[in-house]
Amino acid sequence: MNLWKYFLENDGNKITRWTHYFPIYEKHFERFKNKPVKILEIGVLNGGSLPMWQKYFGPLSKIVAIDITPSCKNYEIPGTIVRIGDQSDEKFLQELVDEFGEFDIIIDDGSHQVAHVNKTFQYLYPRMSKNGVYLVEDTHAAYWEDTHGGGLNEPESIINVSKNLVDKLNADHTRGQVEPDDFTRSTQSITFYDSVIVFERGEIHWKQPLEFGKNTPMDYAPNPELEQAKNSAPDMGDFTIKT
Repeated sequence: MNLWKYFLENDGNKITRWTHYFPIYEKHFERFKNKPVKILEIGVLNGGSLPMWQKYFGPLSKIVAIDITPSCKNYEIPGTIVRIGDQSDEKFLQELVDEFGEFDIIIDDGSHQVAHVNKTFQYLYPRMSKNGVYLVEDTHAAYWEDTHGGGLNEPESIINVSKNLVDKLNADHTRGQVEPDDFTRSTQSITFYDSVIVFERGEIHWKQPLEFGKNTPMDYAPNPELEQAKNSAPDMGDFTIKT
């Protein structure tokens, strides 16, 4: 199924999306299609995305959506679940985790309020599947001070939080300037797009510089670190990045 085609041909409940989001969805979500995955969408609005995700991910998927507006419960369809609650309420978020377990995909299309987006991310990201994808959309709202509590230099905006997490992602290479933590060990990538940020979790079990081959024209000084790495290198069959 092609998400863009579905969107253009949709004659059900309204779906509201920026056009450039669809290639992002396809890039990061395709590997989950037709697998027993659990998806959490934050924000229901008009309910149109629920059947879209259901059809895209296939019959093995479980689609859960949350919204603070009680009437959004009416958009629940067979095979999807809508829960009513505040995305910034940690008690409510923990109830979701207790009920459904670890989510494989989390899509934050909720209030877009800076405090809400950050609080939801900080709570749910470490509690989702170790190989999951956390996608925050409409991040342009993080710049809006008057309506969304944001601003270019607002430290709690998901854009600025994510900029700082780039250092955490690279902490192993900062020579002690940044201490590696759970985020460092559990995150494979952070991808920035116009109005979207995507975090992909995954454990990298072997991370080491290597050199193979030889340069005959010049003599190079020996590199003990690389020589040690070559000697301790596992078989390539053991070199895996969990996704």
